[in-house]
Amino acid sequence: MMNPYDLPYCYPPHPSPRKPCFKLPHGTVDTHFHVFGPPEIFPWAPHKERIYTPPAAPISHYLQLMQHLGISRGVVVQPMAHGYDNSVTLNAIKCANGCLMGVAKVDTSFSDEDLLALHSGGIRGVRFNMIADSGGTNNLRLIETVVDRVKDLGWSLTIHTKPDGLIANANWLSRMPIPTIIDHYARVNFQKQVDQPAFQTLLNLLRDCEHIWAKLSCIERCSSAGPPYTDANDFAHAMVDVAPNRLLWGTDWPHSQRYSIGDQCDTGELVDAIPQLIPDADLQQLILVENPLRLFRFDG
Repeated sequence: MMNPYDLPYCYPPHPSPRKPCFKLPHGTVDTHFHVFGPPEIFPWAPHKERIYTPPAAPISHYLQLMQHLGISRGVVVQPMAHGYDNSVTLNAIKCANGCLMGVAKVDTSFSDEDLLALHSGGIRGVRFNMIADSGGTNNLRLIETVVDRVKDLGWSLTIHTKPDGLIANANWLSRMPIPTIIDHYARVNFQKQVDQPAFQTLLNLLRDCEHIWAKLSCIERCSSAGPPYTDANDFAHAMVDVAPNRLLWGTDWPHSQRYSIGDQCDTGELVDAIPQLIPDADLQQLILVENPLRLFRFDG
């Protein structure tokens, strides 16, 4: 059993992200961020159910960040550190006066009443981490069961996977009966160029399957060049060429699982990367505003 003292502590988010030079379109949706704690109100999951201890990153801090960066709406994604207790995510949605929707962490123990309560609280999707070394699951039957339970609610499925996992599960993903979002470029390494098999698999899924979506997010993890992350450009352009109407953008704030000095990114720099990822203003409007509003069905 994991000793709680052995769990690594993450560095907190950048304390003073710069004001971006790029002005986000009005209505921009950050489709991927997390809220952590504060733990005295929303405790962490038991240590045996997580692989790290995050810093407190409360909803009040994110709401300030939205204003600072020019973000209009957001989708808060339930983090692994809080397990299946989605109260931290539901509270964030409640605090935001209609500006936020959410993606929950759900398993087969949730009743129909539980799922309806999540939906009433602003949940519009479910996410599965399929990366085994970060506490994820490869139980496809579990995911299928949950998908079958939530499809009538109109929810989406979000998948966090790495390159080998995307390749191994591509056919399975192609058969999902609900909108299915691939997080973070499937965590490909930008240094390996766009012809790498995993990225070509992602492009093929986007090209061939109308239910497959993907996020232009987490470029700082995939990049080997660092800011201004120019090695992300070819990957983003290839995705935009294939399926601009099924792409989303997100910050991944507060950028958890950073364990060393210098690892933490500046979220303002991520916003300033958007014009190089999506040079066309009409496509910026589509990806940053229209696509997420259509998928997550914001109220008002």
